[in-house]
Amino acid sequence: MEICLGEPEAPMPPRGTENELLEGYRAGDLDAFERLYEMHAPRMKSIAWNLLGNAGDAEDAVQEAFLKIYRGAKTFRAGAAFSTWTYRILVNTCYDALRRRKSRPVASSLDADLAAGRGTPAAPPGADHPLRLALEKAVARLHPRHRAVFLLFAVEGLTHGEIGRILGIPEGTSKTFLFEAKKKLQRWLKPQVSGERVAAS
Repeated sequence: MEICLGEPEAPMPPRGTENELLEGYRAGDLDAFERLYEMHAPRMKSIAWNLLGNAGDAEDAVQEAFLKIYRGAKTFRAGAAFSTWTYRILVNTCYDALRRRKSRPVASSLDADLAAGRGTPAAPPGADHPLRLALEKAVARLHPRHRAVFLLFAVEGLTHGEIGRILGIPEGTSKTFLFEAKKKLQRWLKPQVSGERVAAS
């Protein structure tokens, strides 16, 4: 089963360019920070949409994360990649949004989108296929950490090393979370897949 959720992944930016822009911003060049935003925003929106399941919430999370990044960029220590630090802030911002959502007695944004028949913002033709919708709902049921590892690996194409640095967990834990997430998704989706096969025969 091919997994394709959210927007197509954006390529990781070249380190040198990223560092040069960061140094430019630290020297007072606000245009450099604007270019950093343009460089990372597409991938950040994809990650946030996949974690939150709602385009509006994803936009809010990216804006909130970049405000935090803007405030902290001048004190960022270059021991790690700027992109890793950026995505860690975004993921934590998404976790905060999910916690706030849980405290509200309303249906989840993903459920509301699915009930309205909306797919992802940049979804390809056939995105409303029942199996795809079932997959999106199943991914939304995962524990936030398992969901983050699954999406960062399977959708965004990051390595377990990168995921570990972003989430602040050992690489082995990332692999374990991915294994557990896949097992749960296979179990939850088994009836749907079986139904698809019966319908096709």
